Amino acid sequence: MPVRRTRRVVAAAVSAGLIGLAAGGCSDGGAAAAAAVTAVAPEHTKALTGLPAAVEGTKIVVGDPSAPHTVTVYVDPRCGYCAKFEASGGPVLAELAGAGTVRVEYVVASFLDARTGDTASARAANALRASVEAGPGKFAAFQAALFASQPDGETEDGFSVGHLLRIADGVDGLRSPAFDRAVRENTYGTWVADSERAFEESGVGGTPAVLVDGTPLPGGNALYDTAQFREALREAGV
Repeated sequence: MPVRRTRRVVAAAVSAGLIGLAAGGCSDGGAAAAAAVTAVAPEHTKALTGLPAAVEGTKIVVGDPSAPHTVTVYVDPRCGYCAKFEASGGPVLAELAGAGTVRVEYVVASFLDARTGDTASARAANALRASVEAGPGKFAAFQAALFASQPDGETEDGFSVGHLLRIADGVDGLRSPAFDRAVRENTYGTWVADSERAFEESGVGGTPAVLVDGTPLPGGNALYDTAQFREALREAGV
């Protein structure tokens, strides 16, 4: 069973049993794949196109703010299991958000930078925050594209500015002078630091973590298998 990546400082203070976390490590990988860009499935991109996004404090909220259920998702852009969750659970959340059933709150962490000695997660988080300003659908589509194009392993040159902009090329209408400048100049660096702090103070202990109306979903395959994720959401009342 896959294990999730856990911030040591947080994990020391939080019971792993709270959300089914197990301590784990990041796999090694080469730097050659850092610049690769992977296309997102067209049907998924179409589902993301109209999803509104807004910043509420340290969260990026996708969907109708008045939706009856709130799904809170904690991710780190460099977390391989977050990429796996986006591939399996992302389409489900997009469908539910599009139907007005849920609003999805994303807390974007960057704790893996402490492991790589670089700021790749923070750079990616800054770009994600910048994408919100580009209009409806841009954040959701860019996040899906970003995780699909995640660098292999934990190399120090992951998610370079050039890589992030190449990923953005695949999201129709995202690239603009304002977006490019925000990515190059780390415009939202303070927000990224605050978002990381919110993750550390949340008590979830690792990523990905998913809460439905404040109650954690079980870990393991429930987060990485589409059918099991749908069932977990149904059992949570969604």
